[in-house]
Amino acid sequence: MKSTLKPLLLATLLASTGAAAVAQHMGPGGAMQHDGMMMQRGGEHRMGDRDPAKMQAMMEGHHAKLKAKLKITADQEGAWTNFTNAMKPAPDAMKRRMEMRAEMDKLTTPERIDKMRAMRAERDAAMDKRADAIKTFYAVLTPYQKGVFDAHAAHGPGRGGRHGGHKG
Repeated sequence: MKSTLKPLLLATLLASTGAAAVAQHMGPGGAMQHDGMMMQRGGEHRMGDRDPAKMQAMMEGHHAKLKAKLKITADQEGAWTNFTNAMKPAPDAMKRRMEMRAEMDKLTTPERIDKMRAMRAERDAAMDKRADAIKTFYAVLTPYQKGVFDAHAAHGPGRGGRHGGHKG
């Protein structure tokens, strides 16, 4: 029994040390902090250096490419507009995130937990709204367009590739 206890203690010590090291670099909402910049869990997108206007232009570029690939018809324009509007983040989303980070630093741990739960509920509601918009838009697509959309959703922006899916 003594011989199995030593490796178990060592594994526990290593795991707790690793968890403590990761916790030192975690910011509110589970984002990684490094050199004062916020970094998404999935890679190299730093939120602190993103210009909202550039992000908007990038998203509009993605939408324009998708629209061209889908070959949206005049009858589908309304559904396309509703879809792209639903995909847009709130105009002040970046500002709200930055304010939220400053606010989180002032809270106690239980207050921070409650705030994070409320933020999760807001994110879930926004995701549900986008999911419903996608399903509504998808319903008006032809079988060909559905195939194009499916391929885009599986391999498009934010999926794989260098820098979290953004090529170049």
